[in-house]
Amino acid sequence: MLPDARTYDELCTRFCWQVPERYNMGADVCDKWAESQPERIAIIDLTGPERIDVTFAQLHAKVDKLARHLVSLGIGRGDRIGVYRTQSVWTAAAHIAAWKIGAISMPLFKLFGEQALLSRLADSAANAVITDPEGALKIAELQPQLPNLAHVIVPEKTPLPESAPLQALDTAADGPALLIYTSGTTGAPKGALHAHRVLLGHLPGVEMSHDLFPKEGDCIWTPADWAWIGGLLDVLMPGLHHGIPVVASRMDKFSAEGCTEIIEKGGVKNIFFPPTALKMLKAANTGLPGLRTVACGGEPLGAEMLAWGKEALGVTINEFYGQTECNMVVSSCAELFDPQPGAIGRPVPGHEVAVIDEKGNPAAGEGDIAILEGTPVMMLEYWNNPAATKDKFRTAPDGSRWLLTGDRGIAEDGFIRFVGRDDDVITSAGYRIGPAEIEDCLITHDAVAQAGVVGKPDPQRTEIVKAYVVLKSGHAPSPELTTSLQSHVKTRLAAYEYPREIEFLDALPMTVTGKIIRKELRARAVAETSTISESA
Repeated sequence: MLPDARTYDELCTRFCWQVPERYNMGADVCDKWAESQPERIAIIDLTGPERIDVTFAQLHAKVDKLARHLVSLGIGRGDRIGVYRTQSVWTAAAHIAAWKIGAISMPLFKLFGEQALLSRLADSAANAVITDPEGALKIAELQPQLPNLAHVIVPEKTPLPESAPLQALDTAADGPALLIYTSGTTGAPKGALHAHRVLLGHLPGVEMSHDLFPKEGDCIWTPADWAWIGGLLDVLMPGLHHGIPVVASRMDKFSAEGCTEIIEKGGVKNIFFPPTALKMLKAANTGLPGLRTVACGGEPLGAEMLAWGKEALGVTINEFYGQTECNMVVSSCAELFDPQPGAIGRPVPGHEVAVIDEKGNPAAGEGDIAILEGTPVMMLEYWNNPAATKDKFRTAPDGSRWLLTGDRGIAEDGFIRFVGRDDDVITSAGYRIGPAEIEDCLITHDAVAQAGVVGKPDPQRTEIVKAYVVLKSGHAPSPELTTSLQSHVKTRLAAYEYPREIEFLDALPMTVTGKIIRKELRARAVAETSTISESA
């Protein structure tokens, strides 16, 4: 937790990590409050027609009943448990129960299609999945292809008898607790394995981005799903850690009206908005009175958006920066300093963030945004992928190791300015999307010989997914085929990953070793955007 301070420099000077050797996330976010203040509100459940205030005592009871059930099935230390649910009390309970018994929870997005689920469940060799009735049907269809997946658990439908409180397993702070898959540019999605200490590592950045959170009367919510690190560890678990009510309410489709209703019904004071949500609110000319803080991460906001936020939301939007492997390491904090348009903020106390050159030295100008190894928010490794883990780091001449974010930036006047990505990851509507997974999916279609996928600039979503496709002999481009290819990706990966535009080519630009030159495809997509803009 951040110390009291009146300036950013004072905050950095006074900050010191307090990470105990033995630490269990489940005991931290639930047990301590259930024991000391059982009637304190943990989650405000707006997933149904009526508001339900769930106390820490009630959350604790659900956690322990589910944890004992997992133990009765032979699940324990080190086992992987998929959590295939959206925002709900049982979603929180599932993660906490897994951590209390020493297992590793693995969030899975409800919009994942068959291929996306299979790749993650197979790679992790998950032993169990905790889901809802709808999800159970989907997982059951995949079970024959997943020999390690022995249990599909629906808490609402499973007899969970009352039981005595369960003592959390004694775990090391460095012990594995959370496995979150992140899309990259090549190959299958990689699993970032995090330790119990990852929550403690998140806290300073969360507290900065919400103007020295928590304060009296705070209540936090995000429209981002809890299956993503932004929802799970930027909102849900920090809120529970601090004993601040967390609102559970996931809109099927984001809207200004729905957002306003949730804020009013839940008494929300603090929000993490993905950038696309803010753009939609701005487009709808919607103000949100009564908020204390608004944080935003995923891409830089410009001066126009910051000015709009001040007027429409009544607060200064605090931008923050990080990634699944090492999150919340840079942030703005309006209470301590004015934001700089175009900058993603200043390094959060406790994290050493720099812009380095190819040798690991401070860059003179543009370079690679990197984080010094040793911060508790940094992943342990990529699951079963030592080569990718090694490639994620760069060793400086002084022997220090830096985790490479894959982004380019400039360090200027104490701020980090974002220049662009150094890889091919697509940022669309706040999601980071790996093109390789979509390409692999497209070429499983009977009509497709080759596919190249890139991000095309888009004013609403930052980028849209665009696919360049070479067809097999005997197939011809048509609107019907375009729709078929889009549906093929939607049903197998996720709805947000489908290519919104598909262009058919005779051949793709390739290297001599047969790799797609996405750089040329991106340049083509940018040129198309420029042409449209000029003719508009």
